[in-house]
Order: sequence, then structure tokens, then C-alpha cells
Amino acid sequence: MARSGKARLRLVLRCVALAAILAPSLALALEASVDRYRMNLGDSLRLTLTSDGAVDPAEADLAPLTRDFEILQRSSSSSTRIVNGRTSREVALELEITPRREGTLSIPPLSAGGEQTAPLVIEVEPPPAAGSPDANVLFSAELDRDSVYVQQQVLLTLRIQQAIALDDRSVTELKLDGAFVKPLGQNSFQRDDGSRRWLVHEIRYAIFPEQSGTLEIPVQTFSARVRQGSRSLFDLRSGPRLSRQSEPLTVTVRARPDAFPGQTWLPAAELTIEESWSRPPEQLATGESVTRTVTLTGKGLQGAQLPPVRFPATQGLKYYPDQPQIEDAEGADGVIGVRTDSAALVPVAPGRYEVPELRVPWWDTETDRLRWAVLPARTIRVTPAANAGTGAAGAADPTAVAPGAASAPTAPAGPWPLIAAACAAGWLLTSLLWWLSRRRAPASDGPPGPGPGEPRAWKGLRAALASGDPAASRRQLALWLRTLPGARPQDALAAQARAVGGEELAAAVAGLDAALYGPGTGPWDPAAVDAAARSARRRHAGENAEADGDSPLPPLYPA
Repeated sequence: MARSGKARLRLVLRCVALAAILAPSLALALEASVDRYRMNLGDSLRLTLTSDGAVDPAEADLAPLTRDFEILQRSSSSSTRIVNGRTSREVALELEITPRREGTLSIPPLSAGGEQTAPLVIEVEPPPAAGSPDANVLFSAELDRDSVYVQQQVLLTLRIQQAIALDDRSVTELKLDGAFVKPLGQNSFQRDDGSRRWLVHEIRYAIFPEQSGTLEIPVQTFSARVRQGSRSLFDLRSGPRLSRQSEPLTVTVRARPDAFPGQTWLPAAELTIEESWSRPPEQLATGESVTRTVTLTGKGLQGAQLPPVRFPATQGLKYYPDQPQIEDAEGADGVIGVRTDSAALVPVAPGRYEVPELRVPWWDTETDRLRWAVLPARTIRVTPAANAGTGAAGAADPTAVAPGAASAPTAPAGPWPLIAAACAAGWLLTSLLWWLSRRRAPASDGPPGPGPGEPRAWKGLRAALASGDPAASRRQLALWLRTLPGARPQDALAAQARAVGGEELAAAVAGLDAALYGPGTGPWDPAAVDAAARSARRRHAGENAEADGDSPLPPLYPA
């Protein structure tokens, strides 16, 4: 018995020795491994292909892998070890992949150099929901309302909540067809829900639909990398990538109500009109000037949507309008548009004048009804100039001359001739400097491309045309034309339109100018201007457009 036991022991030792000798030859020449077998949709996984040097993992055919996974990054490495005089070599290919769908997915066998890896099974679970103990990063989108009028503001808020440290955060750029998008400020704060502390980032957009119907807000994507807890100087690998998507949203866009009487459609949460004078207008003398400033402020409106103030022509009073100032501010409820129109008022005859009231209709989006912003009328008394001569009957009575009276005395010129001469000299000096700068400017190589502000200028033009305001449309058309090659700012608008869009756009501009500056106030056709501008833009894009490539996501917080 003892002899048979020793024989069996010798047999076992021989088998062990034989296995040790054959182990290197039995080892797989190509192996696949992952850092985990269970993950959430949107997170990334690290897949490593290793070889003993007999084959190169970098030559592996990865096409079968891309059916269920997206490859985000790849890197190769190699190492050599000498242990007890024996040299071994290892070559590795690291792949960062993310699943394309939920469920049980398989990493199929991958082949390189006649060798093949074993298949791996990965369980992909849905993204963690709010309230889940596994939810470390949440991403959502919400609207402040789901039904608006055309050109009414709707606020979109993208909210990122993170309970872990993240690097390389980014959100897809919001692009909408049929709407003007204005990015608003971003906000960050901390929130404690009783179980953990969250860092919250909010990104807001003001959206102005340009046509009635249904506006689709597509899925937005947030991506980032989990910050590594400790990284040495020699460990340059970034943390795993994660991605979260918001739900798609829809907005019902209603058409402008038929009961709205104004030419310029103004859907706002609030609209106010105010005026100010450079000095009290009740103390005017003939020939003196005073500046009247009227300011329109609309909550939920862009400054470009606000209509211009028309200073009514009054016999005996002369108005000299200044360039309007248009700006946008930001408040808790979104965009606040401000338009300021100023004009110098010069009375040319003494008398008592009535400055009529200004009434601007607007649609209250909070109460869904028509309202009016009113600037009350004002009475102005103008006395004769101090150096005015008196007739035989003595001094003139300022209250005896009514507006439009044929016997109104002629006012002295006052300081305005000097002011006009100074303005003319400044204009001539500016023209001379411009001409000299044009002569020094080097010729450009080849035809210029569209300016960087063309998309925003185009959006502004579309918004002005949709509002039905001819003055705003003409102004926005001029701004858009300046961003395109072929239009020279020193030329008249009709000449710029002809250079960019041909006779069709020039004819549309002529109709617009006829409505603005022709005898009386005639109707105009915004659709004709829109169609001509669209045609010119398409023709220009066909000549200058380049193929759109894949661009990286914009940073969440650009420097």
C-alpha cells in the first residue's frame, strides 16, 4: 500500500511539472477584459485587449464591437519584464466604450493575427432616476410654459445636478428651426436634500417661436468625466466618461389674435412707456431746443421687437430725431427689451401747442388680453425770443398764436446754423478718414465669406419681418446685408440688396421704402422681402458653404 501511494504521488508531481512546462504554450495569445460587468446607459466602460507579443491587439477587427457599443477613445501600450532571467512582453490596447442601448449586451470575440478573444457579457441598466441611491449625476430640461403665442418668450432651463466631482463638462448646443434662441446667464448653487449635498448648475435660454404650430425641443445631452480620486504624474488616464440625456419637449405656438389692432405684434408680460425732457418744456422760447426722450420697455420681448416712436408733425414745432438705442437686459423672468427714441424739438413760432398722447397696443400674456401703454398728452407754451423785435402794437402775446396760424412770426435762427455747420464739418472729416482708410486697406485674397454674425443677423431679420414693423425690418435687413460679401455699407440699401440678391431683393427693398417714405402710409408685403432674402441667402450659401463636419461639444462654462 505504501508503495502504491508513493507511486501515485510521483505521478501527481510529474503532472504538475508537465503543466508548468506547458503553461506558457497553453496561455491565450489574445485576451479581453473589462473594468466592470454592470453599468448604466450613458456611462463608459474600459475594455482592454492584451497579448504576449505574438500578435498586436491594435490590429484587431473592431467592427463587430460597434454594433452595440460606441468607441470613445483608444490607446496602446507595451511593457517588458525580466523575472529570474526569463523575459516576458505584454502589448495592450485600451478602449473606452459606451453602450448604445439597455439590456444584456455581448462584447463579441475580437480577432487579430489569427487569434481570438473570448466573448464577454455586460448588463446595461437604465440611467439612474432622481431619488435613486445610485444617482450621482442628474440632467433634466424644463419649460416655464407649454403654450405661447408666436414671438412670445418661452424659457428653457437645463439643470445639471452632481453629487460627485466632474471634469470636462459639456452640453450640446441648442439649435431650433423656426425659433430664435437667445442664451441667458448660467447659475450655480448647492442643494441639500437631507441625504446628500448636490452641486446644481442651471443653463437658461429664451426662445422666441417665429411661426405658429408645434415647436419641438429635441433631446439635449450632457457629458462629463468622473474626476479621479488620486492621479500620479505617470498616470495620465482620464476618469470614465458619463452621459445623460433630457426628455424631448414640445411647445404649442398659437397665432396672433385677430382682435389685436396694432401693426407691430407685441406679446409681453409687461410693457411700459416713459418720457423725459432735457429741461422743462414749459419754459421754451422761439428758436430754443429741448430733447424729448421716449423709452419703451417690454418684459419678455427683445429690443428689436419694440416699435419705433413716431414724433407727430405739428406746425410750429420742428423735430430732429436721433438714432434709436436698442438693447436687451436680463432679469429673473428672461429678456427685457428696451428701445429709446430721442428727438430735438425746436419751436419756430411762439404760441400754445398740444403734443398728442402716444398709445402703443400690446398683448398681456399673463392675462391673455389686449392692453395699451399710454403716454399722456402735454401742452407746451412757447414765448417769443428775447431778441425778437416788436411791432407798433407792442410785444406779441404767446397765447394768441394758434398752431398752424398763417400769421405766425418768423423765428430767429438761434444756434442751429452753427450746430448744422459743425455737423457738416464732422461729416466731411469722417468721410475723408474713411476714404483714406479704404486706400490703405490691402486687397483681400479671393471672395470674402459671410461674417461671423450672419446667423444672428438673419434671426433678427426674420423676427422683424414676422412682427410686421417696416422700420425694424429695414434696419435688420441692412444689418444682415453687411454680413455678406458684395454689400458695401457706403452704398444705399437698394444698391446693397441688388449686389447680394439681384433685382428680386432690390424690388422688395423698393416696396419697403415706398411704404416707409412714400406719400402717405401704404401697405407693404413682408412675405416678399422674406422670400427675396431667403432666395439670396440660399444662392449665397450654395456658392460659399463648406461641408459641415463634426464639431466638439461647446464647453459648459467657456473661458
